[in-house]
Amino acid sequence: MNTAAIFFSYIEKAQPIIFGKNSTQVEQYLIVSTGGSNIKNSIVSQSLFGRETFRAMLEASGADYVFFVTQSVGLQFSDYAIDRMIRVASSTGAGIVYADYYEESEDKLKPHPLVEYQRGSIRDDFDFGYVYLFSRKALLRAASLSSSPYQFAGLYDIRLKISEFAPIIHINEYLYSVDKSDNRKSGEKLFDYVDPKNRAVQIEMEDAATAHLKRIGAYLAPDFTDVDFSGDRFPVEASVIIPVKNRVNTIADAIHSVLKQECSFPFNLIVVDNYSTDGTTEKIASIKDEKLIHVIPESKDLGIGGCWNYAVHHQAAGKFVIQLDSDDLYKDATTLQKLVDCFYAEKCAMVIGSYQMTDFNLNEIPPGIIDHKEWTPDNGRNNALRINGLGAPRAFYTPILRQINFPNVSYGEDYSVALAISKDYRIGRIFEPVYVCRRWEGNSDAALSLEKQNQYNFYKDKIRTLEILSRIASP
Repeated sequence: MNTAAIFFSYIEKAQPIIFGKNSTQVEQYLIVSTGGSNIKNSIVSQSLFGRETFRAMLEASGADYVFFVTQSVGLQFSDYAIDRMIRVASSTGAGIVYADYYEESEDKLKPHPLVEYQRGSIRDDFDFGYVYLFSRKALLRAASLSSSPYQFAGLYDIRLKISEFAPIIHINEYLYSVDKSDNRKSGEKLFDYVDPKNRAVQIEMEDAATAHLKRIGAYLAPDFTDVDFSGDRFPVEASVIIPVKNRVNTIADAIHSVLKQECSFPFNLIVVDNYSTDGTTEKIASIKDEKLIHVIPESKDLGIGGCWNYAVHHQAAGKFVIQLDSDDLYKDATTLQKLVDCFYAEKCAMVIGSYQMTDFNLNEIPPGIIDHKEWTPDNGRNNALRINGLGAPRAFYTPILRQINFPNVSYGEDYSVALAISKDYRIGRIFEPVYVCRRWEGNSDAALSLEKQNQYNFYKDKIRTLEILSRIASP
């Protein structure tokens, strides 16, 4: 008979977990305490997600399956949910099982579906919900692999290791409910991982992710092919690319921030107007400057990636093509010069800058400067698989970009290209802000629905899956 132990985090005066109608297979309920050892039926750990927690869990119970509950406040299992998860784990040989859940807010239950785990789901913010079911055998095997004494990345490290030898199964059923604990909009959560206060966490996460990539044969050493820029002939040295659809309130600001650039080389601006209907087309046409090239593609099925491909293959495209979103601005008149100089200095195929977060009126907002300093020349190409983005603005050497091309989507298209480039070429970085990212209610990712967030996250995981398989397959 399969047995289980349930470990859950302790919060003083917290509403207790409600287990509903469940089987007698659960033999223990133990608290993971980070606040002291005087709590009944508890194990003590310095960090809920540290490696020490999982060692203590294995020592405290010999059960076949271990439930790890990361939020005990207002958590209620559905009837027979624990049985259901155990049966799935037992019948499939899963190392980890997780399930969809309900969020309770104002006495209403809102479904919270999760996405399927795949090989590329190695980002450290992958959402498993609040209940993990671990196979004891899988935990023991993962714990036996050499590991650093992580204080923050213990859970992340364990699940990466388990994914290497056992299935991670998602049950598409709502098996529990929780009090909703984070009411921020999607756009307000995007940059949590780059908050300076989380730097120590990020260092551990990078170490765990790099070790995982080495174990599965997907690690890339810092060996790069230098780019030779001689011999290429283009109408201008650099082209700024702005794909736009229905941004009448911001497109003029974006265009003027390009036209005021002061450079030692000729440049132009290609605005790909993707059939705007709100006056954007007329706004662009009203700006008269020989550097501005306003194009409307023949195809009406283009996402942002498709618009980029149209511009990159345009006869007016320069040797380097440089991104600017239609909501955003270059920080000052030196941005283009700095980006192009970086290409020549580092002989790289792509350059990524840093940016400053502001509101619509250009007042700085938290977390301020996004510089992605987790990127390093030695390990950036591996760490890029752990996070959901690499920064802005993004600039590319046109001949190489014409070989790769963007996927014709409107989310993750730049991330896909960056991963592909990093496989062979150096990516240059500028860690001072050269770009202004304006957050406002009109941003496409300001307040995404959960369904849209899941769709985007699954797609980026797929991009990572394809990249990891490509790296493993390469000699």
